[in-house]
Amino acid sequence: MKVVYDPHTDTLTMELRPGPVAESDEGKPGVILDYDAEGNLVGIEILDASRRVPEARRVDFQVAV
Repeated sequence: MKVVYDPHTDTLTMELRPGPVAESDEGKPGVILDYDAEGNLVGIEILDASRRVPEARRVDFQVAV
């Protein structure tokens, strides 16, 4: 998984799996869900991220055991 915050566009992008996006859907206003050709979720984009995500420039990654 790859997470990128772009301060110029204020967009937080989470790439869940690599590959081309075949379709995008705005699940909620400002939240774009990207799907591959088989309908699998491959990415999530959050627009106006600094307003929606506390500390959009920081990511903590945890694995639950």
